[in-house]
Amino acid sequence: MTTPTTDRPLALVTGASSGIGYELAVQFAEHGFDLIVAAEDEGIAAAAEKLRRDGGPQVWSIRGNLAREQDVRELVAAVEATGRPLEALALNAGRGAGGAFVGGTDLRDELEIVDLNVRSTVHLAKLLLPAMVQRGAGRVLFTSSIAATMPGPFQAVYNASKSFVQSFAEALRNELKDTGVTVTALLPGPTDTAFFERADMEDTRVGSGKKDDPAQVAAQGFAALMRGDQTVTAGSFVNKVQTAAGKIVPDKLKAAQHRRMAEPGSGD
Repeated sequence: MTTPTTDRPLALVTGASSGIGYELAVQFAEHGFDLIVAAEDEGIAAAAEKLRRDGGPQVWSIRGNLAREQDVRELVAAVEATGRPLEALALNAGRGAGGAFVGGTDLRDELEIVDLNVRSTVHLAKLLLPAMVQRGAGRVLFTSSIAATMPGPFQAVYNASKSFVQSFAEALRNELKDTGVTVTALLPGPTDTAFFERADMEDTRVGSGKKDDPAQVAAQGFAALMRGDQTVTAGSFVNKVQTAAGKIVPDKLKAAQHRRMAEPGSGD
């Protein structure tokens, strides 16, 4: 995949067919970036077409399931085939599954959370960051979650996966502090996307409650990325309070609170 000469920087956004990922792509387009957007579902082609109309950038869409190693490698190959440096990388793809770990969720779903949220994040970072470091320039955004700050009864594997992403992002930021490459972690709270439907959590208190606008979350995340911030808790003021409280409230109490929000039927 070769591209014409252009002065626009190139960004890659994963999980970009809808929700926060799509809105991040909108931010990049509106701020002068060309884009490679990736997602598992067929909506990624329509998302790319809309980005071309709205922002006028060059946009390439790659459909693939990043929980599979081969699809990760194909996405990296597509980036390399442009022959252009990757100026920004937004590792946003992720999924969840609600329900009791014992008897309430399917093992295949839980392992796919690990493969997508954790394994693919590590794999893409491992393959794409070296060129940024060698060039001495680049920006990386990891979509973490306020879920990273607490144990997650009835979302046990999801919360654990986001705790990994958060720790991974902060460790990389420290390692890369003198390289010219910045690393930012975006921590959204409950956001109005398809996440809760796909995770089978619409009957929970958190799934049926008020949610943040993904466009607002993405705008805050993009601004933090451009500033080179370490983290940004996006969305409502409640999210910021919850993240701050998470630093001092014992895990036992945070787990009890999460149970009240995520237990199946709690939204009735």
